[in-house]
Amino acid sequence: MQTLKAAFLRIERYTTALAMAGACAMLALAASLGLFQVIMRFVIQAPAEWTEVLIRFSLIWMVFLGIAPAFRQGGMISVDLLHRRSGQAGKRFFEAVAALAALTLIGIIIWWGWDYANRGKVQTIIGLEGVTMFWAYLALPVGGLFSVMGILGNLLEPRREELETAL
Repeated sequence: MQTLKAAFLRIERYTTALAMAGACAMLALAASLGLFQVIMRFVIQAPAEWTEVLIRFSLIWMVFLGIAPAFRQGGMISVDLLHRRSGQAGKRFFEAVAALAALTLIGIIIWWGWDYANRGKVQTIIGLEGVTMFWAYLALPVGGLFSVMGILGNLLEPRREELETAL
């Protein structure tokens, strides 16, 4: 059982690091495109309309990829007062209830996100006519799958870093 847990946590560390790297890359992309848009609009005076759409989509991807590390650090669902006042069994109970609630929510996001992504295959994006909304909506199930790993990782190896991550 311990080797299975250790193997899962190894995979979870990799997937959470990958999600964090993706979220950071999307933030860097959004900032770079924003700078490019400002230069094009106000310096060169030839605005690039497609940058607004890509900034919006990169921020959506950043948020949904960034949820997984937040779950892993214990910074998403906090029942801090109950957790501090409870004994060891109470703490594990509250962690399990929080994990179950989070998994339920993420399951709904994955389900409906995949449905939206499939429906968005026929909808093109203004400014990027060759790209469909599938790629924007795909952020929901992909981020959700990374989040499941983070939630289960935090359940198996709890971290109470919400105060540290808030500062």
